[in-house]
Amino acid sequence: MKVLDKYILKKFFSSFFVMFLLFIPIGVLVDISEKIDKFKEYDLSFSQVLEYYLDFIWYYGYFLIPIFVFLSVIWFTSKLSNNSEIVAILSSGISYNRYMKPFILCGLVISSLTFVSGMFIVPKKNKSFNEFQFKYLSKNKKDRNISKLFKQINKNDYVYVSSYNPTRNQAYNFSYEVFEKNELKEKIFSHNIRWIEEDSLYRLTDYFKRKYVGDDERIESKKIFDTVFNFSIDDLSPVTYQAKTLNLFELNKFINIEKASGSPLLSSHILERNKRYTLPITILILTILAVAVASNKKRGGIGLNLAFGIILAFIFIFFDKLFSVLVSKSDLNPFIGAWLPNFVFLFITFYILKIVKK
Repeated sequence: MKVLDKYILKKFFSSFFVMFLLFIPIGVLVDISEKIDKFKEYDLSFSQVLEYYLDFIWYYGYFLIPIFVFLSVIWFTSKLSNNSEIVAILSSGISYNRYMKPFILCGLVISSLTFVSGMFIVPKKNKSFNEFQFKYLSKNKKDRNISKLFKQINKNDYVYVSSYNPTRNQAYNFSYEVFEKNELKEKIFSHNIRWIEEDSLYRLTDYFKRKYVGDDERIESKKIFDTVFNFSIDDLSPVTYQAKTLNLFELNKFINIEKASGSPLLSSHILERNKRYTLPITILILTILAVAVASNKKRGGIGLNLAFGIILAFIFIFFDKLFSVLVSKSDLNPFIGAWLPNFVFLFITFYILKIVKK
């Protein structure tokens, strides 16, 4: 490895860690100031809060790694440019592509580590982080709110509810269908269904049952009817963050189950899986873009490059969040929602590189 490569590698990683250590503690302090009353309300111990913030660092640090890489590369590359070091490097006969090589190598290292941690380490941290949030910090458990749930409970049984209220453990416009060899054998309707914790049973209001025996149809109805079913209340209230808590193999299996059951959250789960692949690619794209943006010496110096970099970072975050919302709230394909921001910024990267190389 040449002196130039070692020099850039050292600058790259030192700037990245400085950026990480600068912004993460700020995020932690801001979060503490917002949640300290909740910690006191639940009388949480220091170890509980510490464990939460260790998970907090993994949770937010993972998603912000591309931005940290982007800004750190702009920072130290702008310093090289201001000191005319890049001009000296290129004037010595080194091509621009060769100059880019150590940057791409650093990007590959961080991308690889991000990929492995995103597939197997971060999900464990996400689980404890989200469970803590749900248990102590969620005001009304909105992450369990669901509407228009149609789910296959097992091979023959299907359940549908139009909406679910997590605070009352109650679902509305409930129907339960039992099939046998693709023939409907039994169907239950009720205006609402409520889980009674103390009795471990379901209470149905305006209960109506239609059962088919041969050519006969038997009808049963009651104002209030208590019964049991072969599904749990959690089947009616799937948590939206569940996919984030599963490793790669568990997530693939989970998506297949959700697909078979007709889950309304399927698109969000597929989006989560795609994003675990797009995030490492994002790091590489933003690394190259940052070098292209900062390599030319400008009158505004480091400040101008950083300002431009921050604007681009916010644009990327905006597009990323926009397409994520479109996937969950509309019929946008999860693959497009996950990969389109990368394709857009890849185009921007090639365009700026073309200008810089002239």
